[in-house]
Amino acid sequence: MDGKPCYLSGDGTGYISRLADEMEDAQLDMAAEILGHAADMLGDSRTTSAQLRFLAARMSEALRDACRIAESRGARIPEPACPDTDDAEE
Repeated sequence: MDGKPCYLSGDGTGYISRLADEMEDAQLDMAAEILGHAADMLGDSRTTSAQLRFLAARMSEALRDACRIAESRGARIPEPACPDTDDAEE
């Protein structure tokens, strides 16, 4: 995969789809946990620059995962059916 996104095709009810959903949930849970650590670390004057760099690296990974999840889930949302505007004007 070389860091590139990977998308599943299908109706979203199979084993691999459920596994992917579980992985996405785990990634989002980890992002929330990292965000909690960030609040604690930023409020602690004893936090070192090395700790902040480590935190920034983990936050960057979590944000990248969250963006991929959002893109993937957004691609699965069907476009709303729009009424024909010509008929609405008549």
